Amino acid sequence: MSRLYAIGEVLIDFIPLQKGFALKDVTAFERAPGGAPANVAAAAAKYGASAAVLTKLGTDAFGDFLLEALRQAGVDTRHILRTHEANTGLAFVSLRENGERDFSFYRNPSADLLLSESEIDAQLFQAGDILHFGSVDLVESPMKQAHRKAIRAVKEAGGLVSFDPNVRLPLWTDAEDCRRAILEFLPKAHLVKISDEELTFITGIEDEETAISSLFRGDVQAVVYTRGPGGAQLHTAAGRYNAPGFAVDAQDTTGAGDAFVGGLLLHLLERGANPANLTAVLDEHHAEILRFANASGALTTTNKGAISALPERAAVETLMQSQPLHPLSGKE
Repeated sequence: MSRLYAIGEVLIDFIPLQKGFALKDVTAFERAPGGAPANVAAAAAKYGASAAVLTKLGTDAFGDFLLEALRQAGVDTRHILRTHEANTGLAFVSLRENGERDFSFYRNPSADLLLSESEIDAQLFQAGDILHFGSVDLVESPMKQAHRKAIRAVKEAGGLVSFDPNVRLPLWTDAEDCRRAILEFLPKAHLVKISDEELTFITGIEDEETAISSLFRGDVQAVVYTRGPGGAQLHTAAGRYNAPGFAVDAQDTTGAGDAFVGGLLLHLLERGANPANLTAVLDEHHAEILRFANASGALTTTNKGAISALPERAAVETLMQSQPLHPLSGKE
């Protein structure tokens, strides 16, 4: 099977021990490994994929902890570099009663932003590999140039590019800078995952269908639109497919979207998806792919944290079997 490479931030999420408090009122936290690209790689690896992360960590105890956590999840960490020039990034999170989150980030810069273009080995990638990235590390930095080189290299090798904007406005000095960076990199991807909370902000369009259609630019062949517990929609040139979500007792939504993407990309790797057959693979296997991704994301919300909350593949498949296919599933 081909390999998943995730490029971008790996950091510590400090999860509150108290739920329903504003971040300023939380008095105790517990650390958890996180960072959206790392979460995606960990989910795919835990489900059986070959997955690696391209990033940089500080030579500090938090960096040591993150490397250990990724290795325990089955992620190849050989391409994670270390630096004395900056510390490993930190994110403090508060949880509302419904499991939704507020963030406060500590990085000025953090070590991940120092990964440079020259530190990306273009020879890593092969046909059928997938490169996944988000927007958090697209701020002006050496890491932004590293993204550009990695995207070019995987495309030249015949691999797929996956993009989840994963908007985190507190990390940007200006919301419009965030939007511009997303719109610059979005056309470079073959597959885009976007949430209902991000669609209008990114596109500037209120009408849902028009906004989703506007994402088909550049190399984009497929858009996966997620709606939290409401499930997901897959949009391709062949049509739109619905996949309702799964009913679970959500405790913490941290990493749920990343677990969804990890499950999605696992199935694309297992089916040998590439830029030439991506639409065909998604059209043929949409039901199983989206149900697995939805179940993966749903189960991740039942525990705290992101990587630490990832379920086993057997648990995902058990949830799929326990809740029958919804009558509204399928192609419209």
